[in-house]
Amino acid sequence: MEVSLSILKYYNDNNIEQINKFVGHIKYLHLDVMDGKFVNNKTFDEKLIKKLSFKYPFVFDTHLMIEKPEEKVIDYIKAGSDYVTFHVEASKDPKALIDLIHSYNVKAGISIKPNTDIESIKAYLSNLDMVLIMSVEPGAGGQTFLTNAIDKVKILKELKNKNNYNYLINIDGGINVETLKLVKNYVDIAVCGSYITTSIDPLNNLKLLKNI
Repeated sequence: MEVSLSILKYYNDNNIEQINKFVGHIKYLHLDVMDGKFVNNKTFDEKLIKKLSFKYPFVFDTHLMIEKPEEKVIDYIKAGSDYVTFHVEASKDPKALIDLIHSYNVKAGISIKPNTDIESIKAYLSNLDMVLIMSVEPGAGGQTFLTNAIDKVKILKELKNKNNYNYLINIDGGINVETLKLVKNYVDIAVCGSYITTSIDPLNNLKLLKNI
């Protein structure tokens, strides 16, 4: 299992250079793009991703929390995203969007909110490279883990094994040492932000997660 670092706090604190310390310690960098419409908060756009992708060797895991992702997805692909994940709730034609992402040789992911059922994405699972389960309401960091995510990642693991699907199972929200223990057997990646980025020793907290 890999830990994907959410840079949201470093961005909000205008302290983005803090990610320097994670070079060589993490593989995935999780980039929370919010437009102030699909979710209340607004963060960065493709310009920051482009800047970071030129500088850092991470796998860029871009999470689009935006309305009408079809209209902006190419900008994020060209900025250097390795994975682009959009919300099924925001897309009019998820299959067409997955195909568009793949046409640029970029990996495609779908995310669902806590109250969205797995059934809403079953038709797309065979085409996906990643499924991102939100274990908090998207739009802000530092929230409490919602336990209904556990059943969702279990189901995704069962479907993946049964059908030989290739998607990575990713979980995002409220991840710390205790909550990661609840899902460690079902996920390939866990996005972590506050537990690492608000710590006085971020690399130690990262190590604690990796050792689970």
